[in-house]
Amino acid sequence: MTLVDHPITWVTVITFIGTTLGVLCVLAINAAKAINGWLGLLSAACFIFIGFAAKNYLSIVEQIIYILTLDLPILLSSKSWNDETKNNIKKFHAKEWTISIVFTLVLWAVSAYLIGLLTNDPRPIVDGISFAVSTTGGIVCYLRYSNQYFWWLFSGIAQLILWAITFGQGDANLGMAINSSVYILNDVIAFTVSPWFNRGRRRLGLKDVQ
Repeated sequence: MTLVDHPITWVTVITFIGTTLGVLCVLAINAAKAINGWLGLLSAACFIFIGFAAKNYLSIVEQIIYILTLDLPILLSSKSWNDETKNNIKKFHAKEWTISIVFTLVLWAVSAYLIGLLTNDPRPIVDGISFAVSTTGGIVCYLRYSNQYFWWLFSGIAQLILWAITFGQGDANLGMAINSSVYILNDVIAFTVSPWFNRGRRRLGLKDVQ
């Protein structure tokens, strides 16, 4: 529906491909499967094109950071990533919470200011918060902390707002906003059934995260 609901252009076709791959990628992360590296790499290429077309420039940088912190490390250790991830998941304590929240806020302020100053990005504040939260989530995921899902949840909400506004202003189609809503649903599910959290780990016969 997101493809045929609009005039078929390169942007709508690539949006359709990118959002489909993106949904498959987050499902694979949820299940701690290394195939998410390839899915993430391909969807990132599509999202970079879409971000440039929509002038959401920080979304481009966000995808590059995903490639560096998530996709490439997974692809370089794809044979061992599944087991290593399930057996080495950690969770935040007070220090990690403080560092991550402060880092997100500072990154939001700096990135929103600079992108508004240096480019014609029409939505620097919303683009900035989406970038900051998503970038922190990528780093936390790379470090194998289960708390990444709090960042993914807020990232999905921020991206939903960003792409809904972008669609409303005529710079993107609705597919990106719908894609973000699917991400949010996946993140909510992850808290209960994925190996990243103890409730899901117990169902899978894994040890609790310490």
